[in-house]
Amino acid sequence: MKGGKLVIFSAPSGAGKATIVRHMLSCGLDFGFSISATTRKPRGTEQNGKDYYFLSNEEFQYKIIGGDFLEWEEIFPGCFYGTLKSEVDRICKNGQNMLFDVDVVGGSNIKKYYGDKALAIYIQPPSIHDPENRLITRSADCVEVIKSQVTKTEQELSSIDLFDVIILNDRLEDALREAEEKVSRFLEKR
Repeated sequence: MKGGKLVIFSAPSGAGKATIVRHMLSCGLDFGFSISATTRKPRGTEQNGKDYYFLSNEEFQYKIIGGDFLEWEEIFPGCFYGTLKSEVDRICKNGQNMLFDVDVVGGSNIKKYYGDKALAIYIQPPSIHDPENRLITRSADCVEVIKSQVTKTEQELSSIDLFDVIILNDRLEDALREAEEKVSRFLEKR
């Protein structure tokens, strides 16, 4: 299989996207992983340059002005996430396929930019309340951030038709199997 194809996983926060992405990276599909940039503080054992590029607001703004982002978004006031163009270059130069773990707006923007070269997958939670419960259980964010993410989830559900594939993450084993099947089929296409 040749490299250079892009697979985008998007979901509302707390829908289980990161678990599915970690699984996909372990499937032997020759993926390079796009490390996102953010202005939020690291959670737990997250490391700069491995989990995210943790930037100050000033650094992030400088990169926006410089046109360094493929896509970026202010998720909530003062908290930015984005995909650096240098990440796409880094992975494609290695001849690998690229895997994105981005929010719904970012995923739809990357899909628009790359068209048929990209497969956009939306991980759908079983209910609107499921991501909220996962976020509370994860307890990595304060209540205000969780409320903001839940409101964003409600808005993001209206963007579902912008994606090529929708995977319901009701049972993790089924969602993992479906993700493997859809991605493998896409990567095998010439």
